[in-house]
Amino acid sequence: MVRAKAKPGTEAGQRAPRAIFLMGPTASGKTDMAIELHQRFEVDIISVDSALVYRGMDIGTAKPDAATLRRAPHALIDIRDPAESYSAADFREDALLEMTRSVERGRVPLLTGGTMLYFRALSRGLATLPSADPAVRAALEAEAREHGWQALHARLAALDPPAAQRIHPHDPQRIQRALEVIELTGRRISELQEEQADRRLGYRVIRLVACPQPRSLLHARIEQRFGQMLEQGFLAEVETLRARGDLHRDLPSMRCVGYRQAWSHLEGEIDRPEMVRRAVIATRQLAKRQITWLRQETGALWYDPTEQSTRTSVVGELGKFLEM
Repeated sequence: MVRAKAKPGTEAGQRAPRAIFLMGPTASGKTDMAIELHQRFEVDIISVDSALVYRGMDIGTAKPDAATLRRAPHALIDIRDPAESYSAADFREDALLEMTRSVERGRVPLLTGGTMLYFRALSRGLATLPSADPAVRAALEAEAREHGWQALHARLAALDPPAAQRIHPHDPQRIQRALEVIELTGRRISELQEEQADRRLGYRVIRLVACPQPRSLLHARIEQRFGQMLEQGFLAEVETLRARGDLHRDLPSMRCVGYRQAWSHLEGEIDRPEMVRRAVIATRQLAKRQITWLRQETGALWYDPTEQSTRTSVVGELGKFLEM
């Protein structure tokens, strides 16, 4: 399955440096493909993943192991403590720096991951939004604990319909941020985003989308991978994080899929089978949201990473792009 011819050069002119975006839903096989491309071409891998930035969160994020990272280094992995925050603006600044370093070495940056907001921030820039307010966030979190995030999503739908349409009811971090912006500025986050300056990325970009077909195959991969994480010691990893004493379930790091369900299990709120069920469902919902974002990527080259013929075709297209 290969569709939609890639259209490199949409961000900048033909004299601009080249870059590769390798995108896809969770558990789609992006990491394996990135490593293969790193071995074939002069490319530097830059992670585009809001969970991989955190140290000590290895198993539950499917982070490449140490041996893999020695063979194929990834920038922007293990750059934050789980107690710290990391925003799309932080990512954009860090990614642009890593891309510049790659080009200066005579190589091509290969950005890969599934955090679509980060890809969007890199390509289009970011709106000027107010800084986070701890008091406002604490009030929203308390309201969510009492009424649930779906109730807050319903409130967002009444206050900012365009934002609510883009934000999934099971995405508490973005729901909270949108309501926080309204509280702090009196304006809709959707309006502020529309007003953002045009900050195009100064690179010629080829976009690749890894997406196994049919959807049931992706679901099976998600369930299988979570089972493997448990066998590798995922619950022990989360227990170690809990034992630190300075982390809690409302931190962005602990909201990552799998971690919040494991935390609830270790707190005695749900049993192991229910934890597994909720984690798999949450991961499938994440994949669905990612695919929705990816469908907006015009000119991307979609391929099924489980089919060798399509992988070969993608490698060929990429080779042509790099020779331009």
